Amino acid sequence: MSTRFPHIRQDFAASLVVFLVAVPLCVGVAVASGVPAELGLVTGIVGGIVTGLMPGSSLQVSGPAAGMTVLVFEAVDTYGLPALGVIVLAAGLLQLAMGALRLGRWFRAISISVVEGMLAGIGLVIIAGQLYAAAGLEAPSSGLDKILGLPGAVVDMLGDTEALVSFAVGAGTVAVMVLWRRMPGPARAVPGALAAVLLATAVTLAFALPVATVEVHGLLDAVQPPGADAFGQLASIGLIGTIVAFALIASAESLFSAAAVDRLHDGPRTRYNQELMAQGAGNTVCGLLGALPMTAVIVRSSANVQAGARTKASRVLHGVWLLLFAALLPWALALIPLPALAGILVHAGWKLIPFRQVTALWRAHRGEALILVVTAVSIVVVNMFEGVLIGLALAVVKTAWEASHAKLEVIDKGAGPIQVYLSGNATFLRLPRILDALESLPEDRPVELDLSGVHHLDHACRTALQTWAERHGTPVKVTGGGVRAVAADPEQPVTPA
Repeated sequence: MSTRFPHIRQDFAASLVVFLVAVPLCVGVAVASGVPAELGLVTGIVGGIVTGLMPGSSLQVSGPAAGMTVLVFEAVDTYGLPALGVIVLAAGLLQLAMGALRLGRWFRAISISVVEGMLAGIGLVIIAGQLYAAAGLEAPSSGLDKILGLPGAVVDMLGDTEALVSFAVGAGTVAVMVLWRRMPGPARAVPGALAAVLLATAVTLAFALPVATVEVHGLLDAVQPPGADAFGQLASIGLIGTIVAFALIASAESLFSAAAVDRLHDGPRTRYNQELMAQGAGNTVCGLLGALPMTAVIVRSSANVQAGARTKASRVLHGVWLLLFAALLPWALALIPLPALAGILVHAGWKLIPFRQVTALWRAHRGEALILVVTAVSIVVVNMFEGVLIGLALAVVKTAWEASHAKLEVIDKGAGPIQVYLSGNATFLRLPRILDALESLPEDRPVELDLSGVHHLDHACRTALQTWAERHGTPVKVTGGGVRAVAADPEQPVTPA
């Protein structure tokens, strides 16, 4: 046994830690997504056993993620729970195709500011929505309405004793998670999220507090493979867009998580295309079972590494423990107070907001900080898919602007022609500044325009320079760049140098 599995002791211990971290998060993400709690456990089981057995990243752990909560809730609200399986199944197949086409490494080219902005926007929406859930109130549908409606929710809560009690349980859960890291060493062996849920459950039972608890349907009853009617919705353009959003966002989150996990250990590095296929296989199975989508989850993955895991056996075993828990102890879920799960999600949403990164970016790269903020705000105001597209478009525009750097130097010695040197990348983005400088030159003096230092001259700039040269009042001599030189008097043409 020790020969075939030399690290089984370390992996076994790590799997128990990851299991204890995963249980409250799987249940909390499912409830926040508007689906039965058992479906969160199903996704955790598949992430451990199916994805865990596949090659790609050896220590990364997959399961339902808080980062997908907003998108899943919107999809279930729009298309219904039966369609969720179709969406996740199609997204998984799309991930498999992208992995087979070796597109995994291209996700590393996505602007980190867009990804962090996406997580920040998701975090804000999660926090706003779960504040309502903590008080037992119904949350508005859109992210912006959730935030704008918070003052009214506070007024409603202050006038309702049961809402105050419920919110107190949620707030207490957050407080336990924040303070748990200051506990003595032996106590910290228990994950903070699990300790917070256990304490909230114990307090709720001991004092018979009037708070809602998790509804339990049973594992087999919760698993509903998609039927023919659900597949019929594939004709909807909106559903296709949701599938693409699921696939791209889940893939980006998983592969960025893989890069972060690789920095935490000295073991084998992630093979991105294989990891993308592993995620696709897991999501395909989740879709067939009608469960939540999965991504690699940094919280569980870092817990796995910190607990001493050495091989993929730890993540597979954590899936086995989840399966045993869901099969043998489903009644335990019915004891968990919903405001406690809301508190866990509020804490998770807060950790998604990169406060330090925003500050550092603002000091060093204000353009990147602006992209991060705009992406986050767009997700809150519009929705997640369109918010990410806005962030990506802004990142592309910023990159194009920076790549089109052009330098214009004018030398006028007082006698003879005015010398103008243009260098760099002359594109339409810099054209207004270039033309302003050229059109400010005296029209009664000859001009020598040197384009030999230009690396790239696009069609818009070439045409504009040609037009300016033709309209200038005196001869224009052009060197390089392929722009035809002309003279004010057609009978006295100027020959290009």
